[in-house]
Amino acid sequence: MVSTQTPLYDFGAPAPDFALPGVDGRVWTRDQCAGPRGLLVMFICNHCPYVQAIRDRLVRDVRELTALGIGCVAISANDATDYPEDSFENMQRVASEWGFTFSYLYDESQAIARAYGAVCTPDFFGYNAELGLQYRGRLDASRKEAAPPDVRRDLFEAMKQVAERGEGPAEQIPSIGCSIKWKAE
Repeated sequence: MVSTQTPLYDFGAPAPDFALPGVDGRVWTRDQCAGPRGLLVMFICNHCPYVQAIRDRLVRDVRELTALGIGCVAISANDATDYPEDSFENMQRVASEWGFTFSYLYDESQAIARAYGAVCTPDFFGYNAELGLQYRGRLDASRKEAAPPDVRRDLFEAMKQVAERGEGPAEQIPSIGCSIKWKAE
């Protein structure tokens, strides 16, 4: 398992469009996932210990961000052939077990992950109402284990600011996690 950090990013860059199958049986597009005040695109997977450590916080934060007008979507792009725990069927199971209130989509071709420049799980891309990138940081200080309950909620605070002002914070701490499991080319 390779651990990696998200790079600095081109803030204001537009959110790439997508049309991907969700665990609910629907095909979802970027515009269907966006909320009136912005969009949070999360690249996650099932097997990554960094994602497993924050799933409960992710569910909590998405619920609160949705109430603020931020649409939220998670995308798994890992190669399920080499990582069967990340298969579509297992995505359905995990979404049900954890009570995901957001769409959980499968990027089997990995084209959308590449279009976004995703590098790890979890990897967060926060956009304003005009779908310009405003946040590319971490959820909180969690690593392979959850941080203490009273830790600063970096992602939530940043996206709350995006919902209220249309801009993210000037200072952002990169996310860290397992590298995306790319298919052999």
